[in-house]
Amino acid sequence: MRTTWVAAAAIAFAIGSATTTAGAAEIRLAEQFSMGYLQFNVMKRDRLIEKYASQRGLKDFKVSWQRFNGPVAMNEALLSNSTDIVSGGVPGLITLWDKTKGTSFEVKGICALSSQPFLLNTANPDIKSIKDFSERDRIAVPSIKVSVQAVLLQMAAAETFGEANYAKLDPLTVSMSPPDATIALLSGAGGVSSAFSVPPFQFQQLEQKNIRTILTSFDVLGPHTFTAAWTSARFRKDNPELYAAFLDAVKEATSIIAADPRGTAQSWISDSGSKLPLEMVTKVVTGPNVEWTMTPAATMKFAKFMRKVGTTRNEPISWKDLFFPEIGDLNGS
Repeated sequence: MRTTWVAAAAIAFAIGSATTTAGAAEIRLAEQFSMGYLQFNVMKRDRLIEKYASQRGLKDFKVSWQRFNGPVAMNEALLSNSTDIVSGGVPGLITLWDKTKGTSFEVKGICALSSQPFLLNTANPDIKSIKDFSERDRIAVPSIKVSVQAVLLQMAAAETFGEANYAKLDPLTVSMSPPDATIALLSGAGGVSSAFSVPPFQFQQLEQKNIRTILTSFDVLGPHTFTAAWTSARFRKDNPELYAAFLDAVKEATSIIAADPRGTAQSWISDSGSKLPLEMVTKVVTGPNVEWTMTPAATMKFAKFMRKVGTTRNEPISWKDLFFPEIGDLNGS
């Protein structure tokens, strides 16, 4: 089944590539609903990919942007050649790396984007810790089982209930985009009493007096990469100038975030159509545990857990196995 699935994906990719490479070069980028992709907002605003691609002599190329909810939809888009570079939590990268390892359609990470905690918030006054969840509770996550929130919930369950019970809370999870999860949590719609969310929505939730945090991802894992970007080895090979331009653009965008967090916050508001106040979004950008960085952190902790519980078949030797070599000189983990 696995071989057939990957082979079908490779055929679809080859057919799509034959169509797109006949005309202008194109790079299609996908992001999700959160503030974990601020480099993408800055890159769009300042046309940084276009800047560096032009510096490399490319004249006839196109940069396009897409938005998905959750790693499943994005990975499917990557495999079907509907997009070229996707971004999300580390488990989404590990899942596709594992499925495509050793094939002609191998997928690896390009770089990290940020390190920051996400929060498990609840509106149920009876829940003090994950031990208190009952079968009546529903926990919203971006994607069940494979999103970074879902995997962290499994890691927390393994620590609390024993490794054999790592999936104990899985039946309580429901897939919702962070905006929809916030609406559901605030209103109680669909029985959603808790949400393992993302910034800024997790902080928007906490503005309600009846909502509080019972767990953070840093409680479970320590500082870790929240968002990363990945692509196929074939795209990297066939489009070296665009790939290099993307890396340079991420590097400059990361510097811009540090130099101008307020301007970056405004870019996110404008790009996402958010109604949140600029002061609140700026506070999220500059949070005490927030780091905008291309260096991967704690990726092997995710990989080892996923292999141990059987979610994946393969375990990388080191974090460098998960990423293409251009960032190999960084002090990753």
